[in-house]
Amino acid sequence: MGTIRVGIDVGGTFTDFTVLDDETGAMRHFKVSSTPHDPSEAIETGIASFPERGLSAADVVHFGHGTTVATNMVIERRGGRTGLLTTEGFRDVLEIGRQTRPDLFDMSVRKPDPLVARALRLEVTERLGPDGAVILPLDEDGVATAARRFRQEEVEAIAIGFLHAYRNPAHEQRAAAIIREFLPDVFISLSSDVLPEFREYERISTTVMNAYLMPRMDGYLDRFMKRSRKTGVEAKPYTIHSNGGLMSTETARNYPVRTCLSGPAAGVVGAALVGKAAAFPDIITYDVGGTSTDVALIAGGKPAYSADRDVAGYSIRCPMVDVSVIGAGGGSIAWLDDAGGLKVGPQSAAAVPGPAAYGKGGTEATITDANIVLQRLNPVALLDGAMPVDREAALKAVSAVAEKIGRSVEDTAWGIIRIAVANMARAIRAVSMDKGHDLKQFALMAFGGAGPLHAALVAAETGLETVIIPESPGTMCARGVLLSDVTRDFVSTQIKRAEGESWEEITSAVAALEEQASAWLEAETIPDDKRALQHIVEARYAGQNHEIRVEGVLTTAQDFAARFAEAHKVVYGYALDDHPVEIVNLRVQAIGHAGRPLQTVASATGSIAAAKVGEREVYVGPERGWLTLPVYKRALMPQGEAFSGPAIIEELTSTAYVLPDQEGVVDAYGNIILKFVKGRA
Repeated sequence: MGTIRVGIDVGGTFTDFTVLDDETGAMRHFKVSSTPHDPSEAIETGIASFPERGLSAADVVHFGHGTTVATNMVIERRGGRTGLLTTEGFRDVLEIGRQTRPDLFDMSVRKPDPLVARALRLEVTERLGPDGAVILPLDEDGVATAARRFRQEEVEAIAIGFLHAYRNPAHEQRAAAIIREFLPDVFISLSSDVLPEFREYERISTTVMNAYLMPRMDGYLDRFMKRSRKTGVEAKPYTIHSNGGLMSTETARNYPVRTCLSGPAAGVVGAALVGKAAAFPDIITYDVGGTSTDVALIAGGKPAYSADRDVAGYSIRCPMVDVSVIGAGGGSIAWLDDAGGLKVGPQSAAAVPGPAAYGKGGTEATITDANIVLQRLNPVALLDGAMPVDREAALKAVSAVAEKIGRSVEDTAWGIIRIAVANMARAIRAVSMDKGHDLKQFALMAFGGAGPLHAALVAAETGLETVIIPESPGTMCARGVLLSDVTRDFVSTQIKRAEGESWEEITSAVAALEEQASAWLEAETIPDDKRALQHIVEARYAGQNHEIRVEGVLTTAQDFAARFAEAHKVVYGYALDDHPVEIVNLRVQAIGHAGRPLQTVASATGSIAAAKVGEREVYVGPERGWLTLPVYKRALMPQGEAFSGPAIIEELTSTAYVLPDQEGVVDAYGNIILKFVKGRA
């Protein structure tokens, strides 16, 4: 019987694999180059390499993956041709939105065009009241007319969003049935199914994006399934969604909008579990890949969550890990603005053509090229020698920028890195200090292929005193997929005071959600001992416009009011005595717990001195210039023995740069813990 659990993260440059043997607890990590034209191809390549790694695809009992396919489709506008059917008079809700500008003072910024052209936004006579009662019956002939128009326009997907459908889905369901008679193969998304919550713009926008993604996501998941089966994997595949949980492939087909933060969410989940095990419950995750940097805040072992999100300029609403993403990764390109100022990103060389040093056709200077020029990255080969690099090509690319700004090659490469670090530091402050958190209470957990390379610099820039570099940081997102639970959220909009008779209606609604959640866990064949339900209430003081999350089972109205007051203090710094509390949304999250918990790892034998595998000239900055630094092989570094910077630490998936005023130690979980030492420089 198989015992292998596999987690996969599909990134822009590399596709990462983490493989766990449930029987022995042994974990291994590896990477293959991503295939942007078809991400499932890289997955097949990785699984096909199992035999040469001493693994068998037939032994896989758990198979999950995180992907940026949905996000990239929206960014690149590669979704299906989509139509919208909505209540008469509301076709322009999608375009009107909330009447907020992306940038208040930048008149050149404009919102992206709607995912559905106005000619394909059709109206039909029907009307429900805010309580779900029928005011105007559905004009079925009008729906049929709209269906014929959609067929004529050859749409691939249709979003149906009627006013107040979150209270009563009957009209949307009937409209879908009529459309199916004319377009049996079209993809259909109902707002009452995708997002049964009030606020018309967010509900319709989210439903439209879901429909827009369905045709292409369905094709990708088909290829993903066929390729995994072709390699011999029989386990049921899962996809991680934006709230950090796993969902079945079938659910991902129906709700692709929930995968928009798939990859980054997996990294945050993995980081939270690793941090908690290592006695660092308060961390800021710092995930630097080939195209972007993702940062998130974890307090008390729990990631921060957000319900609303902007994806490439489009509003979506669904529970998701609150990740801030900026365009700064190893492949980010250095360029000059109109005034001749040096900029870095958000444009990226990605996997193809890639950084100049990778020899895949890239010619523009990137952050990776700058690090190779300064020899912070190995100037000969990466991935334990498996991936040769061309330092001369990197020098040529950076030299081209240096000539334009009239600086030396070293100064230019150093400047590229410093600009990138400043951008990354701003993102970290945005998720912490800007939201009232004291940075000194947090540690920085650096992962992704380029995270450890810049983590010490970012920590110094932001004042963070501790840096954690987890085991195999370049595959943390894949590890997070492996450690994630299977989850799904069930929601009911109430908008009722948390008092009196309304409280009975609220508790009844919770019971109904619990039934739905339990039925879903049964359908997903989750064992009874692995099941759990989490209760979340989104509430506000009467008169407020936005709500906050309160977790925990509802007992009495008085108990909930007290817990809401505490949550309100955390978010806003105050609470109101004797002011009525209004419950907006009730959520019950169904959870199927993952396999074995995080395990300690065996320590390397020998000493830190024995882990030193060489020395390298490294440019550390304009003040010190080039210094000879020790190069350590991470796999040989024993637990518990301290070491000092400056130093380079190399491993298969990443390279770490340790500053002169840092000391480090490897802990029982294989994490490298770096701390700044006062008085050293």
